[in-house]
Amino acid sequence: MGSISVPLPNMAGQQDIEIDIRVNGQLKKQNYRVEVFYWKNCRAKLNRAECIREILANYDKEWQLYYIGMPTDEFVPITFMKRSA
Repeated sequence: MGSISVPLPNMAGQQDIEIDIRVNGQLKKQNYRVEVFYWKNCRAKLNRAECIREILANYDKEWQLYYIGMPTDEFVPITFMKRSA
């Protein structure tokens, strides 16, 4: 799958994004979700990689990992893409 970059408004917290894409005349829909996960809420507080593994393993199976954003000292933003039906 190819990719393009689409700037989004800067909004805090969870973002549900619906994009209609027309490729070669065919309309396709893509759904994305950006969520912010706080390190303080992880059981593996000292191991951030393990924390992310835990988040992904327990996340809604209708969504797949798309992108892990730049972490800060407080949180990590993660983008998911809705799986095709």
